[in-house]
Amino acid sequence: MSVKRGTLHMLCGKIASGKSTLAAHLVAEHGAVLVVEDEWLHPLFGDQMRTGADFLHYSGRLRAAMGPHLVALLDAGVTVVLDFQANTIDSRRWMRGLIEETGADHIMHVLETPDAVCLERLHARNASGDHPFQVTDDMFHRFAKHFVPPSEEEGFTILIHPPSA
Repeated sequence: MSVKRGTLHMLCGKIASGKSTLAAHLVAEHGAVLVVEDEWLHPLFGDQMRTGADFLHYSGRLRAAMGPHLVALLDAGVTVVLDFQANTIDSRRWMRGLIEETGADHIMHVLETPDAVCLERLHARNASGDHPFQVTDDMFHRFAKHFVPPSEEEGFTILIHPPSA
C-alpha cells in the first residue's frame, strides 16, 4: 500500500515581491493549507521584534515550533503552501529538512520581481495598513542584501516566476 505524501510549496522572493498573492493562488489551485509566517510572528512576538536580528531569532523559534506540525500535515497527504521567506540558504535548509523528513513532493517558487516594483508595492501595503508589519525602505534594502536565490546544489524543484508585464 503506497502512502500519499503532501506537496510542499515554498516561496522565495524579496519583501513585497508577491509571495502572499502567489500563495493565495496556490491555495485555491491545489486546495492546500496555507501557513503564513507573519500571521504567527505578529501575535506571538510582534511587540518584541524591533531589529533584523530579532526577526531571525523569533523566526527561528517559530520554525522550531511549526516543524513537527508541518511534517504531520505532509505525512497525512496534505498539500501545504508555506508563506515563510525562503530567501537565504539557512532558511531553505530548514525547508529542505521538512522535505527530507517526509519525502514530500515540493516546489520552490522563485519570484523575480524587480526592487522598484517591490518598493512600490511595499509603499501601497504600508499605506493600506492591512499587513501586520510596517517595513521601511531602509529595512527593505537591509533584508534585500541578504537575498540569495536557490541554487541547483540545494536540491529543490524550482519554478521561476518572472516579472509580470
